Amino acid sequence: MRPLLVIALLLVSAFATAQTDEAKLTTTLKEFHQALVTKNTVSINQQTDKALSYGHSNGWVETKKELIEHLENGYMEYNSFREDSIKVEVNGNVAHARFIADINATMSGKEFNFQLRVLEVWVKKGKRWVLFARQAVRK
Repeated sequence: MRPLLVIALLLVSAFATAQTDEAKLTTTLKEFHQALVTKNTVSINQQTDKALSYGHSNGWVETKKELIEHLENGYMEYNSFREDSIKVEVNGNVAHARFIADINATMSGKEFNFQLRVLEVWVKKGKRWVLFARQAVRK
């Protein structure tokens, strides 16, 4: 009887941890998107991997350095960023998040509205999730 109780507790604990990781990642990705809107480059720097590949729906891909530079110099401005239908899948220290995004952005002084399907790949480093890759396509 005792071994069954131990196994049951381990399974419940593993399930609870997975739920916690999914919830933490969902919160982190929302915080990251709001950091894009507020141009919080300190937060963006902490929430992204040094090898970041940030793909846009037009095929343009930014590195971490470029993403931060483009926000700082005003080349790219996120006016609003809203996520819908977020689905997170965690597999150990790697996870992917898929969602629909409504984004209003200004690039080189021209304003755009986008409805996108987005895939983000996140990696857990220590207790934090950091964005490793992102790709978007037009909805």
